[in-house]
Amino acid sequence: MKKILLAILLLAATSTPALAQISGLGGSMPDLGSLIPAGEGSASGRIVQLVALLTVLSVAPGLLIMVTSFTRIVVALSFLRSGIGLQTTPANLILISLALFMTFYVMAPTFDRAWNDGVLPLTRNEISEEVAFEKISDPFRDFMAQRVRDKDLKLFDDLAAEHLGIKTEVGATPLRVLIPAFMISELRRGFEIGFLIALPFLVIDMIVATLTMSMGMMMLPPTVLSLPFKVLFFVLIDGWNMLVGGLVRSFF
Repeated sequence: MKKILLAILLLAATSTPALAQISGLGGSMPDLGSLIPAGEGSASGRIVQLVALLTVLSVAPGLLIMVTSFTRIVVALSFLRSGIGLQTTPANLILISLALFMTFYVMAPTFDRAWNDGVLPLTRNEISEEVAFEKISDPFRDFMAQRVRDKDLKLFDDLAAEHLGIKTEVGATPLRVLIPAFMISELRRGFEIGFLIALPFLVIDMIVATLTMSMGMMMLPPTVLSLPFKVLFFVLIDGWNMLVGGLVRSFF
């Protein structure tokens, strides 16, 4: 009991200087506005902005997939692995890493423009958040507008006008219309490239299957024999160089 009382007295003694300091500043605890950096809005407005910023950062990988070249590249690489017949080689980590670095290479001009026009002036307090958002989104808007199919864009234009009551003006397509149209356009192109990738491997599978059937090897799966030939074929034609070069050139 004496130890507990002694601990309480020590706690009261150490808290007295802090209370005296607070009372010397005006006798009240600091308000929330003094703890949050000053901005154009009130403290509650700044809290909403901080929550929105954290939300955007949490969905940043999804934004990277939606508005960049990542979709087309990763779909093509997936078709390559399926066409060869290797389920786990190269590993998912390797394919995703390669797709990410290829995306950074293709999107470098867009990233540089968004950084110089939007992010850098915002960090210097030269422009507001609203202006910065427009400056940052304009390079990605131009990138998507140059590569989206007119048919896909018209589809989402019609859907937005029919269900959302949004009429798109000429040359001012909103992001809610442009992004999904760009994504399905990229998926279409990715599947087109994937067909061209898988076709030679399909021919090799058919040749090996015909040979095994003619030799009476009914119980031997053709894929077991065709796998080494497909890997050898891909290595001999320098497939990685051709595929990566073709994917990068398809954006320029």
